[in-house]
Amino acid sequence: MDDFQLLQAWQSGDDRSGERLFRRHYRSVLRFFHNKAGTQAHDLVQRTFLACLEARGRIRDQRSFKPFLFGVARNVLYDHYRLARRDRAHLVAEEVTVEDLRPTPSSLLAQAREVELLLRGLRRIPLEAQMILEMYYWEGMRAREIGEALEMPENTVRTKIRRSRLRLEAAIAEIAETPALRQSTIAGIETWARSVREALSA
Repeated sequence: MDDFQLLQAWQSGDDRSGERLFRRHYRSVLRFFHNKAGTQAHDLVQRTFLACLEARGRIRDQRSFKPFLFGVARNVLYDHYRLARRDRAHLVAEEVTVEDLRPTPSSLLAQAREVELLLRGLRRIPLEAQMILEMYYWEGMRAREIGEALEMPENTVRTKIRRSRLRLEAAIAEIAETPALRQSTIAGIETWARSVREALSA
């Protein structure tokens, strides 16, 4: 059964189909939340799948479940931050960073200096930029799919990918302890992103 058939069956009361859908995409959604919500990531994964079930009727393109899933995950993350920061009327993802929002720090992936520096850099750029780069590098999503998830035109996403990469490189350069570490991290972003993906998939 494809994703939409599983979701439809789950909505009709078939819990086993819900479990299959959950297992199929659990690691991808966990990676999405891991560097943004720390120890609360697992709870947000659960909320995301329940929100998918509730929003089943709003899916426009039945060929594109993954963008739909990440769009729901984005909304769950925003709601999580809004509840945590009651002093904010709204969340401006183009400006606020994960460090601004003060989630629980993570040391799970601080095994390689470059990976640690990459994660620190991601947490210093705007939340929207962080999500775009993680979808692009960790999940292998195309600009069109990211656009569907974040409700943006494909050309806008392509521009944001380039700008987000430059912001990440600048953040890495700012916090790197040595020029050599800065260069090795920036030059190997794709490699370190794969390391993160593999570690979170273990």
